[in-house]
Formats: sequence, structure tokens, C-alpha cells
Amino acid sequence: MPPSPNLLFYGDNLKVLREHGRGQSVGLVYLDPPFNSNEDYNVLFAEHDGTKSAAQIKVFTDTWRWDIVAAEAYDETVIRGGKVSDALRAFRMFLGTSNMMAYLAMMAPRLVELHRVLKSNGSIYLHCDPTASHYLKMLMDSIFGVQNCRREVIWRSGWVSGFKSKAKNWVRNHDVLLYYVMDMNAFTFNKELAYKPHEEGYERRGGGGNSLGVAIE
Repeated sequence: MPPSPNLLFYGDNLKVLREHGRGQSVGLVYLDPPFNSNEDYNVLFAEHDGTKSAAQIKVFTDTWRWDIVAAEAYDETVIRGGKVSDALRAFRMFLGTSNMMAYLAMMAPRLVELHRVLKSNGSIYLHCDPTASHYLKMLMDSIFGVQNCRREVIWRSGWVSGFKSKAKNWVRNHDVLLYYVMDMNAFTFNKELAYKPHEEGYERRGGGGNSLGVAIE
């Protein structure tokens, strides 16, 4: 039986996808995975009577390490074969058992499941930072196909007016959106919805007058 409309799941998306995700049932995916922020992330909700829920626990620690869990995720995906297996094995040769390899090993099976549930006319947007975007793009290519990569969008995260006094590098001020479709011949891009005006009174940070806001599909 398919999930009810407007049903919200808490927990590991891999488990949810495998238990509740029907094949070709999702039209749009926005994925905002952690970026090795060294933070703990919790499920934040309460029971009906207002007390803390027993399920309000640490969901994951965004500090990736190569351990038995990462190794099992890697082995599982490699054994399935295909281009994603080839990509992971190539990453392993290059990255070894690094933190980044652990991150990619955990991302791979989740992207495979998202590919399974995406409709033929569906789209997926993966939000990542420049430290991982090049690896994730190759991983996405291996799962969704190079031909189905529609755009790499640079998302400027804020106005940068200068360097901090102790900075020894260029200031990081952007993230990356990797935009893929399931089938190049089936998806629809609504160009008329691509732009909409900002609210009245909006002023562009740093000057330069008003500009158009962007809405993704």
C-alpha cells in the first residue's frame, strides 16, 4: 500500500526509501546532505501530550569516518555492479579509506534508491559544497547518466565584502546545485516559472538595485 498523502517520515532516508518508496513514484527530489560540518543532527519532535519523544535521538553525526558501516555500504553497492560500482571502485583506488571515501560510500546507495523511485519525467537537485561536488557529480553521472545532467548551478551563499584579518585563502561564498533529470526525452522545464520578482521593497545586498528572484521549476 502506498504512503498516505502529506506523510512525513523521520529517520534514515535509505531505510525509508527501501521500505516505503515505490518505483517511479516521485516527481521531484531536493537533496541537501551534510557537508562534514562536525555537528550532531537530531530528530526534533514531541509526543501528542507534549513530552519528549523516545525517538528524539541523534540521527547522525556529520563527521564521516571510514569504519565498518562505511565499508559495508561500499561493499553492498560494489556487489550490485554497473557503472556506480565502477565509480566507487575508482574512488577507492584514488581516495583510499579517507573521510571523503566514507562520505561517498554512504551517499551512493541513497542516490541509487532515489534513481529507482524517480518518475521518468522527474528531476533531482543535489545541494553540495565545492569540497565534494566534483566527486558527487561523477557519482551522479554513473547513476543517472551523463546525458541527464542538465546543469551545475552555482549558488552564491552571501555577499562578501572582504577578507577576515587572519584569512589565508580566498573567501568561500558559494555552494553547488547538481541538477539531473531521469529521462532527457521526458522531463519538462517550465521556463515561465523560472523567474519571479522579489517582494516589494527588496534591495539587493551590496547595492546594484533590484533583481529577479529565482524559483526552481
